[in-house]
Amino acid sequence: MAGRTNTEAKPLLAIVGPTASGKTEAALEVARALGAEIVSVDSATVYRGMDVGTAKPTLEQRARVLHHLVDVAEPSESFTVARYQELARRAIDDIRSRGHRVMLVGGSGLYLRAVADDLAFPPTDPTVRDEIRREAATVGARGLHRRLEELDPVAARRIEPDNVRRTVRALEVAEITGRPFSSFAEAWDRYPNDRLRAAGVQIPRSVLANRIEHRVRAQVDGGLLDEVRGLVDRGLSGWLTASKVIGYAELARHLQGELDLQDAIARTCKRTKALARRQLAWFRRDPRIRWFEAGEAGATALVVEMTEYLRG
Repeated sequence: MAGRTNTEAKPLLAIVGPTASGKTEAALEVARALGAEIVSVDSATVYRGMDVGTAKPTLEQRARVLHHLVDVAEPSESFTVARYQELARRAIDDIRSRGHRVMLVGGSGLYLRAVADDLAFPPTDPTVRDEIRREAATVGARGLHRRLEELDPVAARRIEPDNVRRTVRALEVAEITGRPFSSFAEAWDRYPNDRLRAAGVQIPRSVLANRIEHRVRAQVDGGLLDEVRGLVDRGLSGWLTASKVIGYAELARHLQGELDLQDAIARTCKRTKALARRQLAWFRRDPRIRWFEAGEAGATALVVEMTEYLRG
């Protein structure tokens, strides 16, 4: 495109993979080698005051390579993927204006695609949503789904008739925007090669499970319980347990006397392993990601390979 700078013409770089795979430390070395700044694609590190349990890059690490989209919201704040997309695109424009490359780093596949691709996230309207919910209570899940079939048959085929939540959302979007809900999904099936050059970290399942257990216990020993206690003391206990932020929800319940500490740790490990599986499943759908196999050392052993690949 005429008028585009050299950095604007180049694809976004990315290092992605499951939690506890060592992406953060590896990305620091790769970013430094490529003259890139890091934009975090993580749905938890956006929150201020949640550092230990999110494995947030330390201040020292952020001094080595400039990071963006870290500490941009309060824990109790409603932070949507649309808001993330807005802030990330602004950060990318800023990075490119200074002639630097952009490197996306993290484990949230939704956030990655929100930045890399032209995905639209329809607005919400509590008044409209509540009205449709009242209709669902009257006509039932299948009655509401039949209305969706008439309005947006494509969306109706993709939504189970008994899934009231998704049916309500589809009808809400149609009423607010005047567009079928299915029209917003068209971009999800497209993966433009010129937008993204990504390296994915994969680790044998048993190795990753051990890394997760070690990290969770290290976080608890390293001050996570005190961090959660501080958030609870600020009146955020209800938000922590309701939001289901892994580790924080379990330890908040421990502090409330609902779980003993070892049970809270075990549940945190179990949920983190399930998260890692979901992350891998999401990323494997993206054909633009080239996968690099890591061992017990994690992604730090892949720095040279990933740097060479991302340099292109």
